[in-house]
Amino acid sequence: MHYAALASGSKGNCHALSDGGRTLLVDAGISLLQIRSRLAALEWDADSIRAVAITHEHSDHIGALGVILRRTDWAILATAATRAAVEQAQGLQIPPSRWVELEAGRPRDWAGWRVLPFSLPHDAEDPVAYRIEAGGAASAIVTDLGCPTALVADHLQDLDLLVLEANHDVDMLREGDYPARLKARILSRVGHLSNAAMAELLGRVLAPRLRQVVLAHLSESNNDPALARLAAEEVLRGSAATLHVAHQRVPLALPPVA
Repeated sequence: MHYAALASGSKGNCHALSDGGRTLLVDAGISLLQIRSRLAALEWDADSIRAVAITHEHSDHIGALGVILRRTDWAILATAATRAAVEQAQGLQIPPSRWVELEAGRPRDWAGWRVLPFSLPHDAEDPVAYRIEAGGAASAIVTDLGCPTALVADHLQDLDLLVLEANHDVDMLREGDYPARLKARILSRVGHLSNAAMAELLGRVLAPRLRQVVLAHLSESNNDPALARLAAEEVLRGSAATLHVAHQRVPLALPPVA
């Protein structure tokens, strides 16, 4: 299983998983042109994309969906509530022929892969993260959550690859120039994961099998990659896992996980 972060942050999110023949995107918050050009920069074949799995309806996760529906034949994986919220937010309709219905907590077979959406605490209609298993490898992409729940931790056991939100440093956020209401939203239990909360969750799910950790959805205003790295490195010290940081503008591809 190959993984790439095409974009990660408040201006747009898009992750990709591939078995070498088929590629599944998780979210499409950057333009279709950028999706294709960033895959090309990584020497991935954009023609291998078969579907997009949507986590929730916020614009930085679904911005390209209208163009994708018009210009591709990709399937759209989403829960019923997220589908309805996306359609309302974007003023579009996902044709039934293109929709693969998901339900949080229930695995779904997609092209021989096991796709398991699971619920997150976030201020959206039916937000989920994804655990995806294929070819003996298990990966999870977990962003946009306000706190590390037991349910989330349960679904992150025995992974090879973990993509995990490290959105903000609490002190930077509190001392920054965001409006008070926005700060409160980010810091709430349905907001975004801080570096400290990320490290807490990472410590709960760290196991010998875990080989790759990617820190994602870092705020450009309220975090510093060095601070996020430091928090994660404290947890990973002595483990075999390698640590990476996803970027808003520069795509990142990792070696395949077996």
